[in-house]
Amino acid sequence: MRLPLHRPWAWAVAALAATVILVLTALDPRADAATRADTTAAPAAAAAAVEDEGADCAVGSTPSGSDAKLPDPFKRIDGTRITSKADWRCRRAEIRELAERTVYGQKPAKPTVSGTVSSSSITVNVSDQGRSAGFSAKVELPSGSGPFPAVIVVGGLGADTATIKAAGAAVISYDPLAVGREGTARNNKQGAFYTLYGNTSSTGLLMAWSWGVSRIIDVIQQSGAGVLKGDALGVTGCSRYGKGAFVAGAFDQRIALTMPVESGTGGAPILRGVNGESGAQSLSSAYGEQPWLGDAFSSYTSSPNNLPVDTHEMIGMIAPRGLFVMENPHVDWLSAKSGSVAALGGAEVYRALGAQSSISYWSDVQDGTHCATRSEWRTPMTQSINAFLKDSGSGPGVFRIAGSKAGSLSGWRDWTTPTLADGGTSGGSSTGTTGSTTSGTTSGTTTGGTSGTTTGGTTGGTTTGTTSGTTAGTTSGTTGSTGSTGGAPGAGCSATHRTVSSWNGGHQGEVTVRNSGTASVSGWSVGMTLGSGQSIASLWNGVNTGTSGAVTVRNMAWNGTLAAGATVTFGYTVGGGTTAPSNLTCTAS
Repeated sequence: MRLPLHRPWAWAVAALAATVILVLTALDPRADAATRADTTAAPAAAAAAVEDEGADCAVGSTPSGSDAKLPDPFKRIDGTRITSKADWRCRRAEIRELAERTVYGQKPAKPTVSGTVSSSSITVNVSDQGRSAGFSAKVELPSGSGPFPAVIVVGGLGADTATIKAAGAAVISYDPLAVGREGTARNNKQGAFYTLYGNTSSTGLLMAWSWGVSRIIDVIQQSGAGVLKGDALGVTGCSRYGKGAFVAGAFDQRIALTMPVESGTGGAPILRGVNGESGAQSLSSAYGEQPWLGDAFSSYTSSPNNLPVDTHEMIGMIAPRGLFVMENPHVDWLSAKSGSVAALGGAEVYRALGAQSSISYWSDVQDGTHCATRSEWRTPMTQSINAFLKDSGSGPGVFRIAGSKAGSLSGWRDWTTPTLADGGTSGGSSTGTTGSTTSGTTSGTTTGGTSGTTTGGTTGGTTTGTTSGTTAGTTSGTTGSTGSTGGAPGAGCSATHRTVSSWNGGHQGEVTVRNSGTASVSGWSVGMTLGSGQSIASLWNGVNTGTSGAVTVRNMAWNGTLAAGATVTFGYTVGGGTTAPSNLTCTAS
């Protein structure tokens, strides 16, 4: 049976009330730990009070057309761009609806749910439209006294339950196959979800599994927090269950922390990228292997450029809540390069909402075994649980991208990241143009599998950067700034360098270019001299001439225009030493 396209308007009152929560979260300066990573840790952004805050937002018809670039997450269906943080609520609703229509299939509105919670199990009973179904989940509590935060483990494969419990969170083991069974034909889907909504439902298994996670949350919240806290819940899973965890986190805003592991095609990696990534599972393979994706996705398996959405926007749907994406660069099938691009693109939504420290990404791992429990992830996972489930400190805010699977966001976008105003309306019909926009971070890469990368960039003229955390050296401050004028009268620029992190044999740097003149400039060029023996391993948000000695970095097509006083950053990694570059110059045109 076909699910209704729009949510019941009965949800409108609850959703509108929840808007205040989202706006306060987005505007809370505590969420922006990245701007003061080396000072005081900031509390993390909280989960929402309801499953879908944008249930009352009107969503237009699905746009058509083809674009090889990633869609602009800040552009509404009507072509206007959002201008305030409050605008994100209904822009997110558009992304949600388009993702359902074209990728995953519809997620029905909350049905009638009852059940029980004990120290060892959760039972879930659901009824909708005269049909009933049920399933259960196992509970394992950590030491200490409750009620406890909890992480829902989808499928059990590859989840580091020992680290979860050691961090003080309960583990809820959820068997998604009881809700949406694998090995079934698309016209004869089985499991609790399809018992309620029909075995010919066009909704794929990933969304069905996500629906099951939401129903577990319903029961926990209705239980009165005697055993588990209903407002401190996370979700994780590996491989196909990582796909399910990713979708669950994107489509239920009550989930405070989402931790997909090695999710592969159909999970976090950009859909536009996997068909062209060497060795990665193709879209047609993922669609045909199991009915994971919605039936409508069959139209896009060979033409993903026609999709009106992509997974960087699904990552944006999770913002400003906690997200820790873990990927394996050693197995080509898992499309980790496309995953890094998705994370870098989604990080721009986090940046625009002032929640840079709430997103982390890590593919720089040594063990290539699929769904292995990895030592590299334990510390950032513990930090994430503390921040988002226990309200203690801030998220790790770390990007560690393996050099062998490092994607570049700059080649995938032709849009910039807006500086979203603190005010504005929460509806979806406001129009206008964005103010000064600057593109932030984003694509640093590791070298030799040992160095880390961090997100950094500028938002509204303020230089930001997140230290790349558990194993990457130290952070240092600005090392120098010079400026020179050129071009039209009143033009001028300055360049300021900052060492973001360093390690044995290399470092990552960030250069902020500022229009120090009184007139707008259409281009800039930065000169700098690297130390003896140093060589650039990767560079983003700029085009370099030379990799050692005297190096020149020029703007890209999309970040050359700067209004008076505006800034933009480019970043790089260097092998061969930790000495910062010297002789910085900046020329404007």
